[in-house]
Amino acid sequence: MTQRDDALFAILDRELERQNTTLQLIASENFASRAVMEATGSVLTNKYAEGYPGKRYYGGNQIIDEVEDLARDRVTALFGADHANVQPHAGANANLAVCLALLKPGDKLMGMRLDQGGHLSHGQPVNISGQLYEGIAYGVTESDERLDYDQIRDLAKKERPKMVIAGATAYSHVIDPEIFRSICDETGALFLFDAAHIAGLIAGGAHPNPVPFADVVTFTTHKTLRGPRGGCILSTAEHAAAIDKAVFPGLQGGPLEHVIAAKAVAFHEAAQPEFRDYAHQVVTNARALAAALAGEGFRLVSGGTDNHMMLVDLRPFDADLTGKVAQETLDRAGITLNKNQIPNDPRSPFVTSGLRIGTPSMTTAGMREPEMEAIAALIGRALRHREDQAELDGVRRDVNLLCSKFTPYPG
Repeated sequence: MTQRDDALFAILDRELERQNTTLQLIASENFASRAVMEATGSVLTNKYAEGYPGKRYYGGNQIIDEVEDLARDRVTALFGADHANVQPHAGANANLAVCLALLKPGDKLMGMRLDQGGHLSHGQPVNISGQLYEGIAYGVTESDERLDYDQIRDLAKKERPKMVIAGATAYSHVIDPEIFRSICDETGALFLFDAAHIAGLIAGGAHPNPVPFADVVTFTTHKTLRGPRGGCILSTAEHAAAIDKAVFPGLQGGPLEHVIAAKAVAFHEAAQPEFRDYAHQVVTNARALAAALAGEGFRLVSGGTDNHMMLVDLRPFDADLTGKVAQETLDRAGITLNKNQIPNDPRSPFVTSGLRIGTPSMTTAGMREPEMEAIAALIGRALRHREDQAELDGVRRDVNLLCSKFTPYPG
């Protein structure tokens, strides 16, 4: 019997305490259920399963095949898709696999600008998606900081991309999949909807479902969907074989079947009636937090939010305050979020003029609108007194008190 690794598990205990006693406001994070974590740490960790159910390159996969089939069946039913591949290790892997399956090197790939809310894997030059393919970027308007579908249509007609990607990592409004479908139909482009951030909102009926409109939908399973860390691809039957081949053997080796089992758990949980209540409460909480932050003197980029996140422009609150300093200050006060560029940000992505704030985690913990107002007040107080350690210590005590009433992992 190997002696218990006290050093490592002491670190895990400290991380558990951090999650239980501080506010988690990163829009791309959530608290997975104990069942999801149990599956992730199961004996499936021990099994190699290269290939797909019924076509494995190793023996002993009869039970593994049942696990992966269960995950695929559950997610296609949840979203109404023809086909699912549950093997991608991450959302970026899922996006790259789709590109490998449906594009040729040098093809034009059109996605949202990184500095205005898009993702690296949407054709950005520093990412492999922008190195293998010719990235074409659209953005938000300067006037209202929202997507202008007429501008996107005009750009697509001019550039004639092989694929158009909808979806974002820092955009706080509904992205209309039906309009993107019409743009792709007019220009002959394939339509990929990256639903990484909003998959849980879609599953819970709090956001339009892009599956009926898109050729392919990708997403991560650990954000609003509240599952394990990983990715998933949904597609029409027409593209199923090419996508499966691109994931394996094209991009990845052995699938992480313990994570796939945890994805199956998450898909089951997302199909329950209470998950719909959760998804709608996430949006309600985001709107309440955004309104309360505006009351504290912060500017909400694009005027607010219709989903689980908001972008906050710090300059009206304090022209000298950067996102980097705000993030570090709030960390000291027990409030976790991330710095983020705002549209046309004069500062670098490592400094920024803004913050990205999300409500999935604290909604999972049970918080509602009154707690959102309290959180906004704590953020304002900490940032106004960022040079006063005694005041920050006081904010942290109040944060701890609030979190003690909404502990994600009690006991």
